[in-house]
Amino acid sequence: MKRLLSIELQKIWMNKASRVLTLTYFILLSFIALIASIKFDIGFFKIHLAEMGIFNFPFIWHFNTYIAAILKLFLAIVIVSMMANEYSYGTLKQNLIDGLSKKEFVLSKYLTVLLFSFCSTVFVFIMSLTLGFVFSSYTELSIVFSQMEYLLAFFVKLVGFFSFCLFLGILVKRSAFALGFLLVWNIIEGIAKGILTFKIFPDNKTADYITQFFPLESMSNLIVEPFSRLSVIKNIGTQIGVDSIKDYSVHFSSLLIVLSWSIIFMLLSYKLLKNRDL
Repeated sequence: MKRLLSIELQKIWMNKASRVLTLTYFILLSFIALIASIKFDIGFFKIHLAEMGIFNFPFIWHFNTYIAAILKLFLAIVIVSMMANEYSYGTLKQNLIDGLSKKEFVLSKYLTVLLFSFCSTVFVFIMSLTLGFVFSSYTELSIVFSQMEYLLAFFVKLVGFFSFCLFLGILVKRSAFALGFLLVWNIIEGIAKGILTFKIFPDNKTADYITQFFPLESMSNLIVEPFSRLSVIKNIGTQIGVDSIKDYSVHFSSLLIVLSWSIIFMLLSYKLLKNRDL
């Protein structure tokens, strides 16, 4: 496994675009810290985001993983390009000629997916821990290390999303088309969800039950938006008569669905590559 992973990392590092995108991703992740310095001062309307409690433990685990997940597209481009370049530069054929089996080839890609996801999770963990101890009003260890399930959800979400991107890269062979297909699929899921919600099952519960099994929707359900959890948002909602009834928990069923899709995409990737005439 170490040999397979080293081969993939060398390919990524030797490619300038992939190297820049990877570094950009982690640099942008670190910019989450700059949110603490954002202030809005318009007359009597004053907001200092750090003082709103976004970096308080344990809320910071929810907030940072949600924000970090938005930036995953940068690594998704690297994942898709990683596969597309195999076809463009002929390295796929060369690897097979050198004795690498198709099973090992797909495994090397998924090891890279797991490594990227793991490194991202560790990075967010360290950054959140640092910001939390600097800005949080609560630093008791029992509070600091509560709600850590958001980190697990973040890791699983990245694995699922990158697995989908890798499958598209193998399916389409071109990074631009693969990313375009990803966008189209997102639109298709949105249209399907709208039809199920507003036309077929207006009670919403049935529609939500069905759409939770959609690939991208299942990944989105892992970490629900955190902003409505903030006390200032809750107070505004109470004043205008709107109470949030969202479930912010990370559910085991949601994790299981995304992990199932990850395995499905891995098997489909291998089957597609195995049956394809290279």
